[in-house]
Amino acid sequence: MALTIGVDVGGTKVAAGVVDDRGRILEKVRRPTPSTDPRQTAEVIAEVVDLLKGKYPEVEAVGLGAAGFVDEARATVLFAPNLAWRDEPIKGKVEELVGLPVVVENDANATAWGEFRFGAGRGERFLVLVALGTGIGGGIIVDGRLYRGRFGIGGEIGHLRMVPDGRRCGCGNRGCWEQYASGNALVHEARDLARVAPLMASRLLELGGGSPEGIRGPEVTQAAREGDRAALECFRTVAGWVGRGLADLTAILDPGAFIIGGGLSDAGDLLLEPVRDAYEAVVTGVGYRPLPDIRIAELGSDAGLVGAADLARQR
Repeated sequence: MALTIGVDVGGTKVAAGVVDDRGRILEKVRRPTPSTDPRQTAEVIAEVVDLLKGKYPEVEAVGLGAAGFVDEARATVLFAPNLAWRDEPIKGKVEELVGLPVVVENDANATAWGEFRFGAGRGERFLVLVALGTGIGGGIIVDGRLYRGRFGIGGEIGHLRMVPDGRRCGCGNRGCWEQYASGNALVHEARDLARVAPLMASRLLELGGGSPEGIRGPEVTQAAREGDRAALECFRTVAGWVGRGLADLTAILDPGAFIIGGGLSDAGDLLLEPVRDAYEAVVTGVGYRPLPDIRIAELGSDAGLVGAADLARQR
């Protein structure tokens, strides 16, 4: 049984786990991320790897999943918005500290690979992972291979320009898909509705402590599950944008499945049903072409860790 360690490096936490060749996590640890100090971040990664390696000495490699641009050699993080990594040669630094081979991968790519190998994408060789969280992450599998692009940084689907001169995005542009179809977008819709139509949004305001600023994603989902009209309208609005984006990706990539992950996917059919409706209303050639399945991810927050570990195994 080949064991590897997967590490999910985020802006607030470093999660690491020992993963077997069936995608099962045998043990997992977490530490806070010292996100402003690249050296300390590497040391925390080494700390959790050494801790797990001490319990499982047969571990043979480490996979790091990081939210950022990873170069084609899967060695250097070119840019990470939530970490102080700029042209950071993290592969070499961690290898020196832990004495094991290291593979570095974009976190959404690692998530896509985890779902492809062990989750909702099993058996589908052409798929797109759409992670609807704070923004939108993406990972693309083409004929059973992870697509990275010429320079290693493909799959940044959240920054498709959907609305010319639209909402400002953290990437510096305006009108990016993630500004309309993410978890943050759902909260934006709910707070806007609460400001302009407080009577209609009375349940949302109640759950948010009486203030639009108190409304967060879990409150919108709770209200929608209760059948609240305002919350359901917010879900339909965001789902419409998700469906339109999936239709555009279908025209380009023709996948067999879309896997919807990220925190917003916890809403399940509240999200999935209006997404499918919106998608089928605008996809090119509907009625004359096979349509991909649209599924909820299965591995949850562990997908990136599991995928990174498996990519290290297949290095």
